[in-house]
Amino acid sequence: MKQEKVVYRFFQYVGEPLTARKELAFEEQLYAQLLLDELCFNWNKSHLEDKINHAIETNNYNDFKKYSKAYKQYVWED
Repeated sequence: MKQEKVVYRFFQYVGEPLTARKELAFEEQLYAQLLLDELCFNWNKSHLEDKINHAIETNNYNDFKKYSKAYKQYVWED
């Protein structure tokens, strides 16, 4: 019995480019958004901590007051 062979020939496509769009599931979109939100939250919090520590080291009361006021939003509890 002879085996079948498949031969592919590739030609350059000269028309308009095709775009394919696949919608993500709601759970995947939600997971991605929550992950990005948490990463941004943690980065902003650590950035403010660094600014506060620098203000303490340089004895800059105005910067300390400004950054600590912004930092309160990150440590707010009920």
